[in-house]
Amino acid sequence: MATRGAGLMLPLVPALPPGRPLRLLCLGAHADDIEIGCGGAVLQLLDTRPGTEVHWVVLSGTPDRRREAEASAARFLAGAGAARIEVLDFPDARFPGAFDPLKDAFERIRGAGTPDLIFTHRRADRHQDHRTVAELTWNAWRDHLVLEYEIPKYEGDLAPPNCYVPLTREVAERKVALVMEGFPSQRGKHWFDAETFRGLLRLRGLEAAAPSTYAEAFHASKLVLG
Repeated sequence: MATRGAGLMLPLVPALPPGRPLRLLCLGAHADDIEIGCGGAVLQLLDTRPGTEVHWVVLSGTPDRRREAEASAARFLAGAGAARIEVLDFPDARFPGAFDPLKDAFERIRGAGTPDLIFTHRRADRHQDHRTVAELTWNAWRDHLVLEYEIPKYEGDLAPPNCYVPLTREVAERKVALVMEGFPSQRGKHWFDAETFRGLLRLRGLEAAAPSTYAEAFHASKLVLG
């Protein structure tokens, strides 16, 4: 995982005290957001940082989507040292109108532990639910390492990222396979297919000069190196 500058690649996830596992917090507005946005990075961290602990929170879901979300998260987190999966029931596509109870939920999540790395939505995402989650993330965790992931969509709101996670080919293919396996309710959508997910990984891999040719990309709005 690295930031990219003029010929410079810097590691981003810090070293930890001996014996202390890496702690991840993954936030998504809807079932499949986390998997699409940062599933590869999570899989790779679990492979390379044994014992990693993950708190995985999906903020909305009908009963069918809840079952998909819980089962998919369990597959992605099979290699975690510890995993806590939550699927809440906020109304899809109406997050701005539920801002106060959402903020209360974020305060509760913040009290559940101190993450080393937070994955969340991008603040410039054109989906109103995604933007609300991103805003609340930054309200709740002001002094943490936060990486904002990207979701391909019809609106065409992808923007140049500034943080890349080169993936092994095996991790990239595993991510795509798990996304396609995990969400059968979405397969009728014109954008939901393996070509979309693999194509974005390939494009970001090109930009990152990834040895495997695959990468995920993020927006790192605020970093302190030292």
